[in-house]
Amino acid sequence: MPRTTIAVIIGSRDSFPHVLVREGRKDTLALFREMKIVPVILGEKETRFGAVETWEHAKRCAELFQANRERIDGILVTLPNFGNERGVADAIKLSGLNVPVLVQAYPDDTKEMGPERRRDAFCGKLSVCNNLRQYGVAFSLTQLHTVHPKTKSFRADLDRFVGVCRVVKGLRNARIGAIGPRPAAFNTVRYSEKILQDAGISVCTLDLSEVIGRAQKMADSDRRVRARAAKIKTYAASSDVPEESLVKMAKLGIVISDWMQQNDLHATAIQCWRSLQQNYGVSACALMSMMSENMMPSACEVDITGALSMYALQLASAQTSALADWNNNYDDDPNKCVLFHCGNWPRAFLPDAQITTAETLGRAVGKSLTYGTMTGRAPAGPMTFARISTDDRDGVVQCYVGEGRFTDDPLETFGAKAVVEVPGLQNLMQYVCKWGFEHHVAVSASHVPDILAEAFETYLGWETYRHRG
Repeated sequence: MPRTTIAVIIGSRDSFPHVLVREGRKDTLALFREMKIVPVILGEKETRFGAVETWEHAKRCAELFQANRERIDGILVTLPNFGNERGVADAIKLSGLNVPVLVQAYPDDTKEMGPERRRDAFCGKLSVCNNLRQYGVAFSLTQLHTVHPKTKSFRADLDRFVGVCRVVKGLRNARIGAIGPRPAAFNTVRYSEKILQDAGISVCTLDLSEVIGRAQKMADSDRRVRARAAKIKTYAASSDVPEESLVKMAKLGIVISDWMQQNDLHATAIQCWRSLQQNYGVSACALMSMMSENMMPSACEVDITGALSMYALQLASAQTSALADWNNNYDDDPNKCVLFHCGNWPRAFLPDAQITTAETLGRAVGKSLTYGTMTGRAPAGPMTFARISTDDRDGVVQCYVGEGRFTDDPLETFGAKAVVEVPGLQNLMQYVCKWGFEHHVAVSASHVPDILAEAFETYLGWETYRHRG
């Protein structure tokens, strides 16, 4: 992923020691270098050590931010002393930026409470936040009210904030591709395109007949087709897949890739059954797996908000994500269940992946028409789950997020599967049912629910349930 650019406002008040401002600037820029964050900050000579205090300082700071608005992902407000709350708020307001804001205040040392080193940033942070609230500026806070930039605690705060910036920027400009209509039986994945558009999320559509038609026009001997078929073979074990099916998959993949590139799409949701199998003769699962593995999430059954949930998780964790069914209880353990899908999870979730046929769908249409699904087991490790949905009755976006873990409990079944443990799972399922969420959930092998909750609720204004067990 590209490096994050953070604009920096150093808050200062003239009656406090200026050496604290100089030290604070050095601390922040040193941490940015370590974390490979690009700073946008006033020069040391533009104001005293680049701090913002007066109206004139706020104007200079805002002009700098405006000149770099296309690349700024977020704003850090750092208070090495009490700071001037109005200068900070004015600078943000004048800049016109609508990006996440993190407020950090330095701690005092009780051994240095004389006029030469006393900070009072504990109090100053309250005033800054009060003014940001008055100005209508959304902001994030550090876990500790005061924290030094050189601590692990603040490094974790800043790392979370960078994730929030990625999610907010990514979702406000997301473009999701819908290939085909949803399967007739899946009312559950209906969504409001207009509500998503109001949040800045665009949906581009393509009829499945166009995809099949374009694929069928491609020659088996086409150089791109042969290269794509070879790539599929190296992606996962596929010795049992007929060459004819591999070629069909390759053509389908090329058509989808070309369309995504032409429309600058970040993710897709595909009508993966039954029309594709009955009218073209393969499944799209392995192709969807490859797209997700390459950080272009792809969801089943034209689940657009499922694809959006995958994309949000990817942005938060900088890792691949998958879409699963909350599918089965795990014997009598109330906190464990089975996640399952026919087989489109990325290879990162299926280290033992094989390309095969769809067991369930094959019984309905014939297994020979369903080559292209993935089978395998997700290994034990951390898990974050997330779901974005449009509530058309209330005209809002609603979400839930939480964390658990993939386990290594025994499980003998087909498809892409995992056993997961989620504290308070029964309460979560009560919530999912009560508020009418889909049976699909996006998952990531990471722990990033706080990043998602902050991005969804604080900056996107979405109704969000943070499950804590």
